[in-house]
Amino acid sequence: MVVLSLGAAFSTPAQVSVEVVVEQAQFLRDEPLPVKVRITNRSGRTLQLGRDNDWLAFAIESQGGAVVSKLADPQVVGPFALESAQVATRLVDLMPCFDLSQPGRYTVAATVRIREWNDELTSKPKPFEVVRGSRLWEQAFGLPAGAGPPEVRKYILQQANYRKDLKLYLRVTDANEHKVFRVFPLGPLVSFSQPEAQLDKAGLLHTLFQTGARSFLFCVLNPEGQVVLRQTYDYAATRPALRSTEEGRIFVAGGARRVTAGDVPSPPKDGAGVATNSTNRPAFTNQTSEVRKNDNVGRPEK
Repeated sequence: MVVLSLGAAFSTPAQVSVEVVVEQAQFLRDEPLPVKVRITNRSGRTLQLGRDNDWLAFAIESQGGAVVSKLADPQVVGPFALESAQVATRLVDLMPCFDLSQPGRYTVAATVRIREWNDELTSKPKPFEVVRGSRLWEQAFGLPAGAGPPEVRKYILQQANYRKDLKLYLRVTDANEHKVFRVFPLGPLVSFSQPEAQLDKAGLLHTLFQTGARSFLFCVLNPEGQVVLRQTYDYAATRPALRSTEEGRIFVAGGARRVTAGDVPSPPKDGAGVATNSTNRPAFTNQTSEVRKNDNVGRPEK
């Protein structure tokens, strides 16, 4: 996906303006890139938009001015009326729609077509950057469900700099890395640390990585790249580390668990900031069976 951003909007004499809004300027290759298109109507008339897939179009160019190839048309159908003095915003993911496989700097612009006026309004272009990232760890695995030969997928942990801050990402692909199922930022990463990663019998990825001087993040993710568990640990008497039992259960040993608002599943409203000793206690067992038994545990984060 591609994220876009725009400064001042381009305005026509009819007083309708189009603006593209981007909430970050840099993205890892294949990372979702949500684009917000903001349309402001000051024409004194009601606009009928979204009745077909041609009412909104995007164009992306490389830094050298070359037009980026389109892979698919964004799905933007959905009729709506925009009255005068109102603003409408539509969110579109552009990463699957354009060939942004090469890292580099790009610009994006949006064009809104108003059929009643036989007119087109185009926003100013906004720069953004796609980066490749560095591979830290990878593991191919077979999906446990289904008949016949198992479908093989691959977990990949990557790091990338974002405005001088280092982030850890998860990439889930097929065995040959031709198809990308999801690219997802797991959190900040301390530059001198090395993330730990282990797979359980259900094909879930357990990873523990350092996010600060004394803080660590423990995440469990499913083969779709969804977070089913996220917990924060602090360096206490000992450093947190991933361990496994003879039965294949994976847990965090050492450190102290700290409940935060970012936990998955969400903590009780009054539970944030509570610390517990985690030494030698399984933090996560067989996720597949736990999800089925308890709807409040392991619900994936979208």
